[in-house]
Amino acid sequence: MRILITNDDGIMAPGLKAAEAIAAEIAGPDGEVWVIAPAMEQSGVGHCISYVTPMRIEQHGPRRFAVAGSPADCIMAGLFDVMKDCPPDLVLSGVNRGHNVAEDTLYSGTIGGAMEAALHKVRAIAMSQYYGPGSREMADGFEAATAHGARVVRQLLNKATWEQGGRYGVFYNINFPPVTADQVKGVKATIQGERGGSPFGISPQDAPNGRRYLWIQHGLGNHTCAPGTDARESSEGHITVTPLRADLTARDLVSGLEDILS
Repeated sequence: MRILITNDDGIMAPGLKAAEAIAAEIAGPDGEVWVIAPAMEQSGVGHCISYVTPMRIEQHGPRRFAVAGSPADCIMAGLFDVMKDCPPDLVLSGVNRGHNVAEDTLYSGTIGGAMEAALHKVRAIAMSQYYGPGSREMADGFEAATAHGARVVRQLLNKATWEQGGRYGVFYNINFPPVTADQVKGVKATIQGERGGSPFGISPQDAPNGRRYLWIQHGLGNHTCAPGTDARESSEGHITVTPLRADLTARDLVSGLEDILS
């Protein structure tokens, strides 16, 4: 199996090593693991692409490249340049430092990378390691992801649905809980959560030189999400797996809207 890895934390991020370990186990001794990741951190860029500016790409080693762009840019760089003659069988995006659940999925570059792969009919999985009170002080904050990641990914590859016939293929979002590997309670299939308030806010600050700066801060915690959602179950110690698609259509409203417009 040929696996392409990207992320949004950048090519020097520690979570990339966890993803490489997972990919190596999945690919096996006869497989290939490629890394095409952003040259600098791209957290929060979502599904952004560098539409009006060119991207610089540099090779850092065998099958290892850095792109001055977003995770979605990295996927396109892989599919249409670096790996155009040997396309990947699977894309792994992550392992992100911090969860990508509930409203976070709309902002996440990690999700954006996996989504871009799915748009090109490539199987894709986003992976994120929740950081919380149970993991911040650990020697290896990615312990849960490294220990359980390959098993969960293999389950998805072998048994999950991979709808790639339509324009918007399915991809999967895995979140590992903020606990040690032996404290993981299990794996749960979940829906995307909703925290019920503004996902982000602004904290203004006046600098010593008199200029004003605005810092973006996270909103409500995951405890406000309902049971069965990615945010709630991950925060309570479960590995969560959520199937996603890029289609944003509110299908339940289309027929009513047709009546209004006619």
